[in-house]
Amino acid sequence: MTLLVDTVFDLDALLTDEERDWQQRARAFASERIVPVIDDDVENEYFRQSLVPELAAEGFLGMHLTGYGAAGAGAVAYGLVCHELEAADSAWRTFVSVQGSLAMSAIHKHGSEEQKTEWLPQLARGEAIGCFALTEPAGGSDPAAMTTRARRDGDDWVLDGAKRWIGLASVADVAVIWAKDDDEVVRGFLVPTSTPGFTATPIAGKLSMRASIQCDVLLDGVRLPPTAVLPGAHGLSGPFTCLNEARYGIVWGAMGAARSCFEAALGRARTREVFGAPIGARQLVQGALADMLVEYEKGMLLALHLGRLKERGALTPEQISVGKLNSVREALQIARDARALLGGDGVTSDYPVMRHLANLESVRTYEGTDEIHKLILGRALTGLPAFS
Repeated sequence: MTLLVDTVFDLDALLTDEERDWQQRARAFASERIVPVIDDDVENEYFRQSLVPELAAEGFLGMHLTGYGAAGAGAVAYGLVCHELEAADSAWRTFVSVQGSLAMSAIHKHGSEEQKTEWLPQLARGEAIGCFALTEPAGGSDPAAMTTRARRDGDDWVLDGAKRWIGLASVADVAVIWAKDDDEVVRGFLVPTSTPGFTATPIAGKLSMRASIQCDVLLDGVRLPPTAVLPGAHGLSGPFTCLNEARYGIVWGAMGAARSCFEAALGRARTREVFGAPIGARQLVQGALADMLVEYEKGMLLALHLGRLKERGALTPEQISVGKLNSVREALQIARDARALLGGDGVTSDYPVMRHLANLESVRTYEGTDEIHKLILGRALTGLPAFS
């Protein structure tokens, strides 16, 4: 399946055969199973849960993890899958991210052997869905200020509090809940969503990520056994290690949305005629297309570089912040430029551009806003924290 962008930019030459296989399978899945239905799903705010076992059958769920039924693929292969799924719609890269990079990674990194054995194979097979509840209603950028509490009651733990913008919570079978204990230490808990006191309510009225589910979660006296605690998670480093996995996927995914917008604009520039010639023959249009290609190419090369660093175990949180900040920012600009080249048609569902543009506004906010990633980089540059 040849893309128009490949006429100039040959990323495939930098990939291994195995990576190209993952890429092509994800591209085929996206074009055959997601693209034909995504406009209807967005219009109806419908999460097509029937695709979950199909994604699992392809090996995409938790694919970067090893053991417990996960595929054990490399970081670049995982990034390429994120790229192809988000080229169809951000909702499906988000699903793979929440399931694999957040819920499964939390269990894989911080869980007991019993927790891993119980949950990871089910999640990898798509027989169970997971969610990851960190953000709270008062804001997500300051998780140290969380108010959700976990108190001891005999041998049990009891959770009380609220979370917001929690992906998949209303369809999840297990939730990774982050709460502060009586010593003010952030702890992780595995909460089956059938537990009394756990309530997830989908957030209505979204103008972005409409084919996905984000929820308000209420925890009202949720009683858990001691085996619910993630034993390897103590403090904010627990959720942050998972967030960095998700942020890495966004570096690739946002460029997938950008590619889809660029392809739409390029195809239209070749066929739409104004003043007796295709608009692609006009200097200003060619200049805009060239600028879009350059930023896309730079974003993809950065993603590939970060992937190779990750595979060597050398990727730092600051480098991930560079990637997340750049990819989303440039993807939004490419989407805006594509919308302009499409003229009035660019605001219709005849083209995917406005859908991607709306989704990218959410991607810009979650897993760290632009401002938070700038502060992470500012601290790395100056040695001075400026978060408060």
